[in-house]
Amino acid sequence: MIEVKNLTKSYGDFRAVDDISFTCRSGAVTGFLGPNGAGKSTAMRMIVGLTPPTSGTATIGGVNFSDIPNPGTQVGVLLDASAQHAGRTGREILMLGSITMGLPKQRVDELLELVGLTEKESKRRVRHYSLGMRQRLGIAHALLPDPKVLILDEPVNGLDPAGIHWMRGLLRYQAERGGTVLLSSHLLHEIEVIADDLIVIGNGRIIAQGAKDELLKGQGTLVRAKDHAALGTALRAANLEFTTHGEDGFTVQSTPEDVGLVAAQATVALTELRDSDGSNLEELFLSMTSETQRGTTFPIGANA
Repeated sequence: MIEVKNLTKSYGDFRAVDDISFTCRSGAVTGFLGPNGAGKSTAMRMIVGLTPPTSGTATIGGVNFSDIPNPGTQVGVLLDASAQHAGRTGREILMLGSITMGLPKQRVDELLELVGLTEKESKRRVRHYSLGMRQRLGIAHALLPDPKVLILDEPVNGLDPAGIHWMRGLLRYQAERGGTVLLSSHLLHEIEVIADDLIVIGNGRIIAQGAKDELLKGQGTLVRAKDHAALGTALRAANLEFTTHGEDGFTVQSTPEDVGLVAAQATVALTELRDSDGSNLEELFLSMTSETQRGTTFPIGANA
């Protein structure tokens, strides 16, 4: 289990992580979500002792990472797949890791096979690896000691669809055997498929956390109209937050009564108006992080 209590990291007047608390339970995959710069990577670095916190604590199995005897044998970590010695071969990197952790040499061959790096590829220098190959090597290194805890930051970057499917199975297997998995990714669909619990962070603070099914249940109001563009214009004019739902609907972060009143005042005839029976993770993420997103939102139904 990973337990974070009131964790804070400040750089001068800037708080990269601001008093966050959460728990990643054993036997579950916890998805860690947030826009770029939200504080995810900083929080993960503090959990594994790479960045000292300004205040608060982060423990793994009730112990600070730095106090775990030979921590590499207990916690598998992948924070940056590019941070590998470019002049060494993949096999050399894994062999050095196994020697450092006191693991048998055959474990290297087992992991190379597990992550799909061939014998020829394992003897190639890492500077000649693709991003996907670096990711597979980093995952192999994290899995070397067969740890009960995995902390992975964007582990599917660079993987092809088959590799992403393989990663999904691996993480599910880790959780089902009682392991703890903390996973950060910008691929929301993958998080939605694999995660049991979700933590959403924005501007360094926790926006939402809990069981995935509970967070995705019944988010707002589902509304449809024959004049889709006019409905969108009315909702924007009323300052109601909404996302598209299918080709002709919106999920609005408000009650059906409020949405119906806005439509009536704008003389927009509705074809459907009801409580939403649940949103997908993208809708939830965008609605919760709307104030921290970068870039301009394009108006729906705007004239070309």
